[in-house]
Amino acid sequence: MTDARTTFTELTRRTDRIDDAELDAFWATLVPATVEFMIGEWKGGEFDTGHKANGFMKRLNWFGKTFVSAADAKPLVCLDAEGNRFSNTEAMNGEASLWMEEFRGETVASMVYDGKPVHDHFKVVDDNAVIGMNGKGALDTSSGTPRHLYFYLERV
Repeated sequence: MTDARTTFTELTRRTDRIDDAELDAFWATLVPATVEFMIGEWKGGEFDTGHKANGFMKRLNWFGKTFVSAADAKPLVCLDAEGNRFSNTEAMNGEASLWMEEFRGETVASMVYDGKPVHDHFKVVDDNAVIGMNGKGALDTSSGTPRHLYFYLERV
């Protein structure tokens, strides 16, 4: 197991609140994802950092994300009452697309929502996992300092 995978596994198993600085430090060690790398189906989760959006995905019964192509991204793949997956287009006013964008001094694969000013940025843990950082229109400014929402995806 790589150091990145070990750290990732430890972070995803944590039940206590994780400080943004710890996730920022881990993010800085990872390589940027590409659009091609992101294509596929992913199961997701979030890190509890105390961000105002923590828990939103759980309330949607979020499963993960599906990237069919750069132009066809389904950011909110949720589960219905019977456990069937569907693309929830109501919660964020549509779906999304993948782009390469500069973020924190690096060019990374970013998912741009169609109906909201929200961008998710991705960095690679290993062939089967990425860390995501949700920002732009979803920044939490309640502390006076803009904060990103950290989440993760694992390839299905």
